[in-house]
Order: sequence, then C-alpha cells, then structure tokens
Amino acid sequence: MSQSNIVTHRDSFPALANKAYFNYGGQGVLAQKTIAAINEAFEYVQQHGPFGLKTNAWVSQIAQQTRQSIAQELGVEASTITLTEDVTVGCNVALWGLDWQPGDHILLTDCEHPGIVAAIEEIKQRYRVTSSVVPLLKTLQGEDAVELITTHLRPSTKLVVLSHVLWNTGQILPLAAIGTAVKAYHAAQEIRLLVDAAQSVGMLPLNLTELVGVDFYAFTGHKWCGGPEGVGGLYVSPAARESLRPTFIGWRSLSYEAATGGGLLTDGRQYEVATSAYPLYAGLTAALELHNNWGSPATRYQQIIKLAAYLWHGLQTIEGVTCLLTAPPQSGLVAFQLAGVDPDQAVQLLENQSIFVRSIVEPSSLRAGVHYFTSEAEVDRLLTAVRGLL
Repeated sequence: MSQSNIVTHRDSFPALANKAYFNYGGQGVLAQKTIAAINEAFEYVQQHGPFGLKTNAWVSQIAQQTRQSIAQELGVEASTITLTEDVTVGCNVALWGLDWQPGDHILLTDCEHPGIVAAIEEIKQRYRVTSSVVPLLKTLQGEDAVELITTHLRPSTKLVVLSHVLWNTGQILPLAAIGTAVKAYHAAQEIRLLVDAAQSVGMLPLNLTELVGVDFYAFTGHKWCGGPEGVGGLYVSPAARESLRPTFIGWRSLSYEAATGGGLLTDGRQYEVATSAYPLYAGLTAALELHNNWGSPATRYQQIIKLAAYLWHGLQTIEGVTCLLTAPPQSGLVAFQLAGVDPDQAVQLLENQSIFVRSIVEPSSLRAGVHYFTSEAEVDRLLTAVRGLL
C-alpha cells in the first residue's frame, strides 16, 4: 500500500491525532467505525429492551458472528473458539481445567507475563504440582529455543506454557517446531501445550490447524486487533477438549436452560459462563472487518515488519542505544536500551512529547510497537526524541 493510503487509513483512528503511538502491545486504538459499532449496539439493546426476545436473538447472533470472525483470523472452525474477556482469562480456563495430580510438572519460560506466572504458582500450592523455567532469554545470545525447551521436559511434564511472540523482546517462537518436539517427547503422559497469544493475534497471519501440538491458544481483541478491552478468546483443539473440564459453569455453558438440568455444550461454548457486555462483540467484529478490508493478514504483517525494520535500523544509528535483538525483528515489537537513562523516566519524558512507549522490567528496556498503519513520520519522530534523551 502507498504511504498516502496509510495516511488516509490512519484518519479512521481518532486516538492517533496529535501523538505518536507505539503501545499496540499493551492496548490498541479504536477506529471510529469500531466506536460507532459499539455505540449502535448499546443503543439497539436499549431501544428493544435489554432482556427481550428480539435482543436475546441479537445476542446469540452477535456472539456467533464474533466467534466466526475470530475463527477466520486463526484459520480454525468457530466451534473451537471460546469467547472470554482477555488473554489471562483464556489462560486460566486452560490452566484450571486440567486434571492436576500431585507430582505433575509444568514447564514455562522466563518470558511469560506475571499474571500467568501467578496463576501457575497458585496451582502448585493447591494441587502439589511442580514447575520449572526454560531460560529463553538465552536465545538473545543465539541459543536454540526448541532445543532449550525439549531439554527441560520431564516424564512428569503435563503442560508447557509459552508465548508465541515474547512480550518483552519481540521474538517469535518457532511454534510449529516446538509443538512437534513436545508431542514427540516420550513421556509418561501426553503433554499439553498452552500458548499465550497476546502479541500474535492481529499481528501475525495465522493458521492454527497447521501448528501441530498447539492445544490451547489464548488471545485478546484489545491489542493488535484494535478491538475494545473486555473481549478475548481461547482456542481449544478438538483433541484437547476431551481432557479440559470447565472450572466455571453458567447458563452459556449448557445445552439448554439450567433450570431443566441441561448438560454441557460440546463445543467451545462450554467454557463460557454468563452475561457479557455483548455490544463489545460488535466492536471487535467491526475492528477485524476494518483491518481485513485494508489488506489480508499476510499483507498487514509484511507492512508491520517493514516498519519494525525501519525503526530498528534507525535506532542502530544512535550512539548509546542497544537493541535487544541483533537483527531486525520479525514482529512489531522493538525493544531497546538507552545508556544511562532509566526506562521509566524515559517513558515519562517521551509521553511529555506525546510519544507513547512502555518500559519492560526484564530485561530492563523500552518497548515500542509498530502497526501496519504506523507512519514512517511517526517512527522518525520517536528516533528524534530518543536522540534528545541521550
């Protein structure tokens, strides 16, 4: 797409006015079309009655439409999708739904989000399972991620937890190779693979049916998808669904009304619970449609890595800047360090100039995220401000 096309497209996002925004890995920006879809949906519900036959029929329709839109992004059947609030909820559905036994082992990496780490710690306490950590930060020095993970597997390993795109460094893990290696490991029990997809859905072109061994894939709509906060999802493979029980059960989990003693549904809806803010579903559906109207997932991804390379190369020219990755990133996340400048202080100083990045604790660094509609002028503005900080 031409740069003029990008400029026109950017005008669809009110939040991008008068600022340089690089925090898509934390929360994306809403297009005016997305905001309108949410508002219209709330108005529709109120107009027809929040709890009436017409509204209830609309709720079923928009929920299924949202599942279908998400499934299309992931390359899977809509029946495999559970609608959740965010990544953390999706991960918790998978974590708490397994049949844990004393002595079971969980393998996670040193690049997982604190919320997931905390959930695993609670499971360890409650069920007397063990865990260990793969030092994936070593891959910054060139070590092989697949080999590192497989050497840490044990006969008692029941679950491997990792991120598709590492939130702190921007690296993309070779998920297909890892899944194949995990499933090939000769363990006392089948090993399940839970993927934190917070930074991949909406950024990478995906076809989960080609990723052998991925059992659970938890994601959100409010980051790279540009949807509202409060809507996410979980993919559960058909094979893994047989061993994953619901931790919470509500009327949305059941095949018919709870009052009649109905059984659980047999698809992804069995992990859904009860009433949600359904107009937000309309917002996510509108956001996905907007992005796909601009270009295919593959086209958008190529634009993302082109801009990430532009930022990475620009940072390389500034004395006192060290990029965590030694080559241009294959994701939209660019992590870097500034000599003698505290990351938290740098975030504040940049935001004072209406430039939005974030700090990362481990490794101590700054993280900037570029989307397909980020402009080169925005990147140049960030590079100029970084020079000023040094």
